[in-house]
Amino acid sequence: MPELPEVETMRRGILEIEGATIEAARRTPCNKRPISIKPRIDHLSRRLGGVKIASIDRLGKRVVLHLATEDRLIFEPRMTGLVLIGDPPTREHLRFALSLSNSPVEELRFWDRRGLGSITLLTNKQYQEKLRDGRLGPDALEISLPELIRRFEKSATPVKVAFLDQSRVAGVGNLYASEILHLARVHPATACNRVGRAQWQRIHQRMKEVLELAIEYEGSTLSDGTYRNALNDPGRYQNEHAVYDREGELCPTCSAAKIQRLVQAQRSTFFCRRCQKR
Repeated sequence: MPELPEVETMRRGILEIEGATIEAARRTPCNKRPISIKPRIDHLSRRLGGVKIASIDRLGKRVVLHLATEDRLIFEPRMTGLVLIGDPPTREHLRFALSLSNSPVEELRFWDRRGLGSITLLTNKQYQEKLRDGRLGPDALEISLPELIRRFEKSATPVKVAFLDQSRVAGVGNLYASEILHLARVHPATACNRVGRAQWQRIHQRMKEVLELAIEYEGSTLSDGTYRNALNDPGRYQNEHAVYDREGELCPTCSAAKIQRLVQAQRSTFFCRRCQKR
């Protein structure tokens, strides 16, 4: 968390700064665990000063500012990071800010409660080598069914765990993998090489449906309240969750069994044993 829907919501929420000029970059005063900023802030500020933001993209779970210099400034939220143009949820966890001109927004901010996120400036060559060129799998909203099957079908890894590997497909994490597999009626512990073609078709279809609807609802704000959109408002897709974080509740799909939880790769997986038979 945040996953593809949340990061895509952040990207869309800051689109009005396209064409803005970066005046300065700075670490904001924060006595919490420092986030990773590369290169160090004085070098970063020199390279960004006076540079225009050409466009804003998303790469998997990262927000990418494409700069007129062909450099890329990459925000990776990881567990609790937020890219904001509104007021932050708290001042004490505000980590970084870009001062802007020629823009309706004066500042782009990065907020991170746990301090696990990162900000990295890469040249075009570094960007291609580190993040493109096969390092990340195809985007979950763009991958075709044949490519999805090709990337998973020979693995003995449980299908839910395999979806957490961003080199296979980019953007799906723990929350949305549980939701997708439930709606596709596939048990999360099923080995990828035991998933049939009809099941892959359902997974592919449901993946697109779940992610697109979650974007429409501006992502999921869980019980800790951490995730917010670019204006510091909560998402709404948490109200549509069928299984995630609903252990012990009656399954809304079959209304006959209770949602169960199991641990896979140190992460909680939620499923219905009646809808998702092994």
